[in-house]
Amino acid sequence: MRKYSGFALVREAMRAHKGWDRQWASPEPKPEYDVIIIGAGGHGLATAYYLAKEHGITNVAVLEKGWLGGGNTGRNTTIIRSNYLYDESAGLYDHAVKLWENLSQDLNYNVMYSPRGVMMLAHNVHDVQVFKRHIHANRLNGVDNEWLTPEAAKEYCPPLNISSTARYPVMGAALQRRGGTARHDAVAWGYARAASDRGVHIIQNCEVTGVRRGADGAVTGVETSRGFIGAKKVGVVAAGNTSVIMQMADVRMPLESFPLQALVSEPVKPCFPCVVMSNTVHAYISQSDKGELVIGAGTDQYTSYSQTGGLHIIQHTLDAICEMFPMFTRMRMLRSWGGIVDVTPDRSPIIAKTPVSGLYVNCGWGTGGFKATPGSGHVFAHTIANDNPHPINAGYTMERFKTGRLIDEAAAAAVAH
Repeated sequence: MRKYSGFALVREAMRAHKGWDRQWASPEPKPEYDVIIIGAGGHGLATAYYLAKEHGITNVAVLEKGWLGGGNTGRNTTIIRSNYLYDESAGLYDHAVKLWENLSQDLNYNVMYSPRGVMMLAHNVHDVQVFKRHIHANRLNGVDNEWLTPEAAKEYCPPLNISSTARYPVMGAALQRRGGTARHDAVAWGYARAASDRGVHIIQNCEVTGVRRGADGAVTGVETSRGFIGAKKVGVVAAGNTSVIMQMADVRMPLESFPLQALVSEPVKPCFPCVVMSNTVHAYISQSDKGELVIGAGTDQYTSYSQTGGLHIIQHTLDAICEMFPMFTRMRMLRSWGGIVDVTPDRSPIIAKTPVSGLYVNCGWGTGGFKATPGSGHVFAHTIANDNPHPINAGYTMERFKTGRLIDEAAAAAVAH
């Protein structure tokens, strides 16, 4: 009888699963598809899955210049929550949370969703007033959120330092108990496998180099590193590359790109029960299932395509984390990284048709992309299939930047993780 290590057992089980050998060898593209999705991250794969499941559109290709889940989906801190202030944001993110709750069953793949709670700390009078306003607005929208005293916050998260002599004393916290985390690469693999099982082609190592349009201006397909691929409709879901791809179709996007840094510590035994965020110091922390502390900051405040960012950002974040959680002061950093996030002028996404017939775009999520993955894919698939937005994403148009009907969530949230 063969003996396996834990990792070998998992590998053997995955190989034994139906379709393992066939699914991730990139298929040869067909001459034409009903829909092409550019970008095999969580949002793109979710879109393809819901096109097949909800709308019966299975002649779909997901094109990825690298490998599936290798972009921002593989470079994030996996926070899930829906306690946003404005109606449009609360509606979209809570739609996503409701899908998260049953996603493992839906995909028949464990995405490791963990509703451990997201607690947002208040450090001054302004924070207290803002978070209480959020709580009232959330309750009006049917979104759970509650106020905790400093003592109740410490009871919920024992490592928290609530000393009144701290540089940023804790004056209370807003808690969404349905919030939590999931496993980022498992989400990508789960959607990829489920979409593939429904007939979707996932074509890796296939970079889009151009968008072809017909005499009437409508899209007819895309030029790629593997040749021309025709399509009736094209959806662009490529964080960090959206503006470049859209420019190929002569569409100018209201986007800027910023580095977003994070790090993980050496693994330790379970010691941190929830997700804690602090808008004032732009820091947040949780513990992964592998035991690593997952720590992140706000975006670097300059436009860049760098994946390192300014080291002072991480230093300031760690200073704040060590003061709020003194028991972690001697922890060692295991690795750090940076992702590139696209942000709009109002720091809220675009999920919409474009001025080009047959071309659709899902972008501008900034730091809030991962938590929205199921909801984003679901409403974007509806938009593509029906050539009209779902009611949940009806406000997330490009036209809002001309009319001034902005969804200015960043001004309300300070940091949008």
